[in-house]
Parts: sequence; C-alpha cells; structure tokens
Amino acid sequence: MGALSSRMLWLWGRRAVGIEEEEEVEAAMAAVDEVEESEEAGPSTSQGGLKRKTGSGGPHGKEPHRKRAKDSSGSVYEALFTRGEGSDVQICALGEAWNLHRVYLCQSGYFASMFSGAWRETTMDTIELQMPDENIDREALHEALGSLYQDSVFIPPSRVICILAAASLLQLDELIQQCGEVMKETVSAQTVCSYYYSAESYGLPNIRTMCFQWLLDNLMTQRSEHLLREVSLDLMKKLIASSELLVMEVEMDVYTELKKWLFLQLQPTWSGPHRALLSDANLWFARSKRESEDTPFLETQQGRAFVPVFQQLRLAYIICDLRSARTIDRDALIPAAWLAPVYKEQWLALLRAEQNRELGPVDLNVTDLQESSMRCGGQLRRDEKCSWRWAGFNFGWDLVVHYTNRRIIFRRSVLNKPCGLGVSLLWQRKIAFRLRLASLDRAGRAVFRKDTEYQVLALRKDQELEVMNLENQDVVFPIYVACNFLYLPREGRCPE
Repeated sequence: MGALSSRMLWLWGRRAVGIEEEEEVEAAMAAVDEVEESEEAGPSTSQGGLKRKTGSGGPHGKEPHRKRAKDSSGSVYEALFTRGEGSDVQICALGEAWNLHRVYLCQSGYFASMFSGAWRETTMDTIELQMPDENIDREALHEALGSLYQDSVFIPPSRVICILAAASLLQLDELIQQCGEVMKETVSAQTVCSYYYSAESYGLPNIRTMCFQWLLDNLMTQRSEHLLREVSLDLMKKLIASSELLVMEVEMDVYTELKKWLFLQLQPTWSGPHRALLSDANLWFARSKRESEDTPFLETQQGRAFVPVFQQLRLAYIICDLRSARTIDRDALIPAAWLAPVYKEQWLALLRAEQNRELGPVDLNVTDLQESSMRCGGQLRRDEKCSWRWAGFNFGWDLVVHYTNRRIIFRRSVLNKPCGLGVSLLWQRKIAFRLRLASLDRAGRAVFRKDTEYQVLALRKDQELEVMNLENQDVVFPIYVACNFLYLPREGRCPE
C-alpha cells in the first residue's frame, strides 16, 4: 500500500493491539488474500496455497499478510473499500453508507480519537456522521475515506476545496498536504480567491500567504472582472493598504481599480466587454450622485460599508495631479472632509520643500515608507532602453527612472527645466525608496523576482546613480518595475 501501508505498520507497531483488534486486522487482510489468490489462479494455484499455509505457522506468520497488502494497493482499495469485505463498522453520512474497517479508519485523527476514548461510538457498529461544513459533499467524503486505503488520490482543481474540507474534518494530514500542493500548482485569477478563503478556514498559512502575494502581483496587472468580483471587502482592504501592491502607473490607477471593483460589488450581474467596465461604472455612480442630491457615495447608506477600503488610498499622491484631482471631485465618491486635510498637508509640504531648504528624510523609518510612500510602476516589455517619469507634483523632484544595459538608474533631472513648482534647484535632495522587479507567467505566478532593501538616496542636480544591476541574471521579459518613494521631508533642518 505504499505510504499509507507504512503508516498502518507504524500504527500496529506503536499501539497495544488487543485480541479483538488483531482479529479485525486478520479478517481484513484475509479478504485481500482471497482476492489476490483468485487473481493469481492458474497451474500453480495449489502450490501458492501450500506456501501460504506453510508460512502461517512460523514465528512471522502474520507478516506475509501485511506485506501483501502493502504491495497491492489496488487490491486493498477494491476489496476492502469498494466492496467492504471484512468490514467491522459502517459509516453513514450525506445519505450514503460505507462499510469500512476500524484499523484503517484509525489513520485518521478524527476516528482515532473516536475509537480510543470513552465515546459511545467506540463500540457501535454503525456511526452516523454530521457534516458541519457545507463544502463537504458525498463525493469529497468518499475520496477522503478512500484515501485511507490507497497510496495516492487524484485531486482535480475543481474539487480541491471540497476534498480539503473533508480531509480537515477527518484530520488527514497527508491528504491536506496534497490539496495544498494542488493549490500551489493551479492558482490563477479563477481560483486564487477561493483558495485564499479556504486556506484561512482550514489552517493553511503557507497557501494563504501564497495567494495574497499572487493578488498583490496581479490585482492591477490582470484585467479580470471575475477576479474583482471575487475579492471580498476585507481582502481588498488588506491589498490596498499594502506597500507591496504592484501598482502600474500611479496611485490614481489604484483609485480607478477600486472604482471598478466597487461597481462590480454593487452590480455583480454586470456583463460586457472589459473596455466598457470603467465607462459603465462612471455612468452608474453619476446617476447615484444625482439621486442622492450630490451626497458623496461613501456617505450614503449603500456606500458606508466600503469606507474602510477607500481609507487605504494614499490620497496625497492623487491630488498632486490636476487631472486626477478633477476626476476625484467629479466622481464624488470620496467625502470632501477626507480631502481638505490632505490638500492642507500638501501645501505645507510644498512650502517646506521650497523655502525650508531641507534635504529630505535623514533617518529612514521603514513604517513611514510602508504606510506613506508613493507607489508607482511600469512594465518593461522587452530588453531595450526605457525611461519612466511619473506625473504629479513631487515636492521639487523630477526623478527619472532609466533601464539600459540591464541596469536600472535613478537620475535627478534639473537642467533645461524652468524654475518654480516643478523642479527644486537645491544642490542636493534625499529620497527614501525601494525598488521591486517581478516577471509573471500566464497564470500570474512569479518566475523572477528581485527587490532592493529600503534605502535613502542622495542626488545632486542631474546626478544619476545605479540602483539595480541585472547582468548575469536569468531575467524573463516582460518585467514589472514597481517603486516606492518617500519624498516628504521631515521637520527640522538638515545641516548645510
């Protein structure tokens, strides 16, 4: 029986098997022997029977039974599980009955506890199981019970959650692990959310972490209405709050993605081409605005539930762009009371950057960078020169990110620029940053990943500095380039 038979032999070796239990084992194994003898029938049948009879009287008379069961997993499954030969207990659940064997069921922590304690089921011939989990159906329970009689179980991705639920109820650690492996291999836009919720429910932290990372990488890179529909409010809140979110372009694009998600949560039956999703969402929210007499949507009864999600937006990096600020005002999703203090803080930050001659963050606080940094990014489709400059007022910075010769370079661009709000002419400025690269396969799984640590970088006028080198790296294109920047200076002057 392979791995499962090994567990059985270990069980027999560790437990004090009584006379009755030993008889149960012998009865079950005898049924397998009869099947195997019939399969081996031929000119040497009597000889085979003689050998079996002769061996039964020696000091290891029971060993051939165990070896034969271990080597004939298919026969064991067919005879004992499918036909129930030699059964000593009947398990009933979900309108089905299985004639099984205590010695096999005790591989399950659930049944081992039931049969070894003072439970009334210990001596019952028929046991009725209650199914508290709606994910467990008859087929899943059948597969879970059958796994006790065979080496491996085929788990289709469409059935993995149901089988995981049954395996968790019966405390079948190996089957739970096998379900986890199937989840790792088949995570996609169609499965990631259900896998994430199941991993939370059934205690698979590694699968939960894997799914969360997949969502951070793909929420803004995959155009999937199905994915947006499946992301719950609590899960979306965690994703939008994370500094690890792979943001394509700028924070305004995070807001746009949230607006589409919100629309699909409110209108789950919407169907149409992806290119029409945003325009249909805008029309729906415009109509809602008129009907509520210009009340911001998040202050309406329908919108209050979504407040915790939209509170995770980094509004300071949205209102610094004129077009984005106008869109926020027109949509009227976000209350004005949220925006007023952000505008005030941005104006004070402008004054500090232009008049206080600060150099920027001196002591890097990782928490500040994670919670307050500007999130932006782009896609490098092929191995060729490329540059990014993200729109918006950046507190006197005009920072350009270059990719050339497998190197990523930051450059502070000042020359040939007009003075004023757009560019600071201070001789040196500092920036806190983190750079992340990721290549994803068609299913959204990372096939290449490289990050920098959180760092503070000082740049003079038109100075450039290499921040990542990809030479001799097994890079897969296209690559997503994600940056976290903290431009806001701290209070207090830096020494000249």
